[in-house]
Amino acid sequence: MSADGARPHVLILGGTTEARRLAEALAGDPAYRVTTSLAGRVAAPVLPPGETRIGGFGGPEGLAAWITAHRVTHLADATHPFAERMSFNAAEAAALTGVPLVALRRPGWSPGPGDDWRFAGSLAEAAALLPDLGGRAFLTTGRMGLHAFAHLADTWFLVRSVDPPAAPVPPRLEVLLARGPFTLDDERELLARHRVDVLVTKDSGGSATAPKLTAAREAGIPVLVVRRPPVPAGVPEAGSVRAALDRLRAAD
Repeated sequence: MSADGARPHVLILGGTTEARRLAEALAGDPAYRVTTSLAGRVAAPVLPPGETRIGGFGGPEGLAAWITAHRVTHLADATHPFAERMSFNAAEAAALTGVPLVALRRPGWSPGPGDDWRFAGSLAEAAALLPDLGGRAFLTTGRMGLHAFAHLADTWFLVRSVDPPAAPVPPRLEVLLARGPFTLDDERELLARHRVDVLVTKDSGGSATAPKLTAAREAGIPVLVVRRPPVPAGVPEAGSVRAALDRLRAAD
């Protein structure tokens, strides 16, 4: 309970499976009020329980103003590991308002026996490395980053996304509209049916899209992995929803 007797108000910066599960846990606890903020990049997002808002805040100052106006007492950064700007905005807004912040960051993936992984520091670097690895690419880096591969006229791309991608996109492109999670059998069939010979992915972590990595290993396909961007220093981190809940409750 906050100092003025009102319920603690947790603002979740969401859009991930972990954010939705955190909202489910908090919405089921009458001691908390929970609001999830979504970026609005998906036309029909799966809305979590509790209150929701969609759209940006206008930078860290805008986020800080929203926190103050809505009497937010706890802030949880549960954005995608590649939502770099939002994580820095959250850290700055927390510093401006004095509201405790926890970053819920799913652990990244690691190669195992039999994996053939190559690493890139950015989408642009991945695009530069890709032509030497294969000619039929399953590109799973998100529809917002296709512009980085748009100049690769000789590579055939398979892209899977919830919404259709916008230009610029590679000229040889097939789009599958689908929402995960995907099973291992799904991924095996997809790689075989489309004769994919290289997988390109971000190190998103989590289990929802991990089966594609197993399918690639089984098929002997190289995987080009884009490393995660840097995160703000000094922000307490939680690698699971349970750990995030424990940190939020400890900050009451």
